[in-house]
Amino acid sequence: MHRPVSSETQSLPPKPTQVKPPSRFLPQWLWAFWKFSRPHTIVGTTLSVLGIAFMAMALRPIPRIPVGGDGSYLSALLIPLLICLAGNVYIVGLNQLEDIAIDRINKPHLPLASEEFSRSQGRWIVALMGGIAVLGSAFQGVYLMAMVWVSVLIGTAYSQPPVRLKRFPLMASLCIFTVRGVVVNLGLFLHFQQRWGGATGLPPAIWALTAFVLLFTFAIAIFKDIPDLEGDRRYNISTFTLRLGAVAVFNLARWVLTLCYGGMIVGSLALPDVHAPLIMITHLGLLALLWIRSLSVDLGDRPSIARFYQFIWKLFFLEYLLFPLACWVAAQG
Repeated sequence: MHRPVSSETQSLPPKPTQVKPPSRFLPQWLWAFWKFSRPHTIVGTTLSVLGIAFMAMALRPIPRIPVGGDGSYLSALLIPLLICLAGNVYIVGLNQLEDIAIDRINKPHLPLASEEFSRSQGRWIVALMGGIAVLGSAFQGVYLMAMVWVSVLIGTAYSQPPVRLKRFPLMASLCIFTVRGVVVNLGLFLHFQQRWGGATGLPPAIWALTAFVLLFTFAIAIFKDIPDLEGDRRYNISTFTLRLGAVAVFNLARWVLTLCYGGMIVGSLALPDVHAPLIMITHLGLLALLWIRSLSVDLGDRPSIARFYQFIWKLFFLEYLLFPLACWVAAQG
């Protein structure tokens, strides 16, 4: 049974608190930068790049990564990955620069909110990462450049005044699932396909993964505001949670995720380049686990909500492992 979220407003912390690094061997600045980069998004970006690359490899007529020359491992994988990670840090960093006051309520552990980084340091990091992403992608082919530039543009419009699309629930969700669901998947696949040669065009498998991630990211986009209710209310950031209530948004996100898994289970039967039994077994198991975990969430307890939110991200990570694996297994048969 889910308890409703309390309507009491939390007071702004009188003094930012700093969280020490987990190891005395890890420099404080490096630990702060790791938090600044929002680790769950870094893991998601890394797995999406590697997973899409693996899919592009598996769906080639000869499923192997070419080595040597322009098709080396470095140019094929590491450079696009570093460019995408830089773009990731730019987007999440810009959001933190514009949300320092809000984060002191919602996410006081973040380095700008806790004053581990100054605002000036945050600006330098964001500018550097944005420059690496935009300039680096310009030398990696038209598809990667288009993917990065569109992502950076949408990420800027999401956070930066006067546009600041995150003020509007529908536009905020649209920004997030458009980048993660459509721009990244299709742009990366076309980039690796162009770099490695082989058949051209977008096969049914990449469309299926894109549809899954699109809906999944929508669920993430609406769920992420549930634990941030107090800060969003105080600073007039309109979200679905404030408009509909935490219970309604929680249930909506859960059913959207159910639709994702159900659609993939049924749809895998019609995908020629995907090993359907692998998809069906794994996704049925993950769907059952999702519902079991969701029943223990206490919507009146922020740590409980945060743990379930991180669990949803882990499910997101798994898709970029399982779906490319299913493509590879099908290619071997």
